[in-house]
Amino acid sequence: MAIAMGSNRIRAAVLAIAISAAAAAVAPMAAADPYPPMCAAGWEATTLVEGVGNLENLDADGAGGFYVTGLLDGFLAHVDSAGRFEKVLTGLDHPAGVRVAGPYVYFVTGDGLTEAPGTLQRYEIATGAVTVLVTGLNGANGLLLLPDGDLLFSTIGMNGPPTGIGRYRPSTGEYTRTWSSLPLTNGLALAPDGKSIYTDNLTMRVFRVPLDAPESPVVVAGIPNLVSMPDDMEATRSDTLFVADHAFGSINKIDTSAGQVCAIITGLIKPGPMRNPPDGTTSVRIARDGDGWALYITSMDGTLRRLRPPADIDLTPASPTR
Repeated sequence: MAIAMGSNRIRAAVLAIAISAAAAAVAPMAAADPYPPMCAAGWEATTLVEGVGNLENLDADGAGGFYVTGLLDGFLAHVDSAGRFEKVLTGLDHPAGVRVAGPYVYFVTGDGLTEAPGTLQRYEIATGAVTVLVTGLNGANGLLLLPDGDLLFSTIGMNGPPTGIGRYRPSTGEYTRTWSSLPLTNGLALAPDGKSIYTDNLTMRVFRVPLDAPESPVVVAGIPNLVSMPDDMEATRSDTLFVADHAFGSINKIDTSAGQVCAIITGLIKPGPMRNPPDGTTSVRIARDGDGWALYITSMDGTLRRLRPPADIDLTPASPTR
């Protein structure tokens, strides 16, 4: 089903649904059939780093470590292969999506519905130099490196009309503010065909967006009862999608061909006397784990975790840059 986009009516409907979903997410869950259903058998969870603030996003550094962003604490940090945590940049305004590309780490700031205009920035690993590439972003959130070297970034800001997904070409500096007008988008992942991406938005649905037809997204999965707050994601070569979800503090496994959803881990919620979403899992990446692959996830509870799969699950990532 293709989705038409851009009208004020759609924007209003999206906002109303988002508010309803957030309210549902903090309400007591029904005692009947649990949602999402669990498919955690055989998965092994290990905490690699803990107590480091409200982690929003991560990407592998190619050497067994990761770069992570701290949303409320305003940092870009590096975690090495031994689990040592070091902040490399501080004083950032709500940093979110992060991607490693050769000698650089790209990241966005200004994540949030009503934050000040955000930026796309580049951190040079060898020198520590920081370059601001784009300003005035409307709630920049997710970030994706495409095979051709371009960057896509999602936006969820409501300080003005939604701006959808932007595109930036580092080689030339070309910037398209609205590459796809799908509103209030969040997570981004490359699909295994290399010709499309996955994203989700505040309508609690996951979409496939063709790279050559960004105004023609197709719904591949939805969450019943609007009890969901999907965040960042990653796909495998076999077209299984893993999505972080705040509402349940879960990592959801999605069969993109059938639209079926289950959770491989849940309950990763920031401690406190009351729920205050977003307070659950924020991002998931596939990265090397010895000779194989594992999922690495961040959460607002200040942890970086590794999820090793059962032997019968192939986590070879869709992205050729992994």
